[in-house]
Amino acid sequence: MLTEIGKRAKDAAAKLAVTSTEDKNRILLAMANALRENCDKILEANAIDIENGRNNNMSESLIDRLMLNKDRIEGMAKGIEDVINLADPVGRILWETERPNGLKIQRVSVPLGVVGIIYEARPNVTSDAAALAVKAGNTAILRGGKEAFNSNSAIMDSMRDAIEKTGFNPDIIELVRDTSRDSATALMKMNKYVDVLIPRGSASLINAVVENSTVPVIETGVGNCHIYVDSEADIDMATEIIFNAKTQRISVCNTAESLLIHKDIAEYALIAIKARLDEKNVTLYGDEIAREICPDIEVATDDDYYREYLDYKMSVKIVSSLEDAIEHIRKYSSGHSESIITNNKDNAEIFLNSVDSSAVYHNASTRFTDGGEFGFGAEIGISTQKLHARGPLGLPQLNSFKYKIYGDGQIR
Repeated sequence: MLTEIGKRAKDAAAKLAVTSTEDKNRILLAMANALRENCDKILEANAIDIENGRNNNMSESLIDRLMLNKDRIEGMAKGIEDVINLADPVGRILWETERPNGLKIQRVSVPLGVVGIIYEARPNVTSDAAALAVKAGNTAILRGGKEAFNSNSAIMDSMRDAIEKTGFNPDIIELVRDTSRDSATALMKMNKYVDVLIPRGSASLINAVVENSTVPVIETGVGNCHIYVDSEADIDMATEIIFNAKTQRISVCNTAESLLIHKDIAEYALIAIKARLDEKNVTLYGDEIAREICPDIEVATDDDYYREYLDYKMSVKIVSSLEDAIEHIRKYSSGHSESIITNNKDNAEIFLNSVDSSAVYHNASTRFTDGGEFGFGAEIGISTQKLHARGPLGLPQLNSFKYKIYGDGQIR
């Protein structure tokens, strides 16, 4: 079954790679309209997944990731329409030169081919990933988690039917209907048909794909994001940034999970920040100094400093210097997003230059690490690796390149 999906996707990829921007946009518009037209059917399927999740004691943060409503489905449809309005990344001349022998050489952007995406409990990924893949000229094989099986199936069926009605091959996108571990493992070994694999989800899922896949992987990392409150920070600003970064939406990877505060301002800053976080009942796990300032802070273990909570929880550590903060981040960060709050521009530049994460901020919330917020449009995930892409994976990152060489009889 999976091999057959791979064959069909590979065949469809050859034609999609040379499909015009106008035709790709027609496909995407049909996909967006299909989500709206099938909203009730998708919500019925989602209700089954939600009920199953609650029966299996799924956490509220995961329920939030799984849940759809009319507004979220409309957001998914608008997300596809936003992709329509983005520039087509295929066929761009990235570099060109003319050699002394008269050869004209161009480096031109081309689709990756067949993109496999393994993800978990967020059904909106089904439409987001499919739309981005198609606009970038790639076919997509999507393998969601069992938690969202009914939702993903309803979304995919709606989009495939719409593509077929427009006269195009629906095999440009497909969902693996087997959610067993075996299907994920098989997809990781499909080098003959799949050009690149992108995992999106928990640390255990991402690590399993990175460690077991023979297909090249673009790693979308876990978000253990840090905020460092420098000795020269505006405490009111810091308090609001941390409140936003931690509580605006707890179930996403750009949520702040770790708080570092300079010792010189720790007492005042921590009391103010904790009072604001208490409004959302955020549990803090801190070191000895933090607990001396606020005794009701829980004891932090070393594991807490590595943890992506995806919950109303946050680790806290008091540091003695900017260098200590940078070293702590180097040790514990997942390489996603980190922010410094300070009025000292020199300290900010040291932090931005020294912290080796995909996005580093000065006086802003980590919640902005997002393709839409960066002006890229929708994204498949946030890459925390350095090859082939880093940061938000938007349309340009879903392309590779090849060289076109124009001659008039040159030989060597």
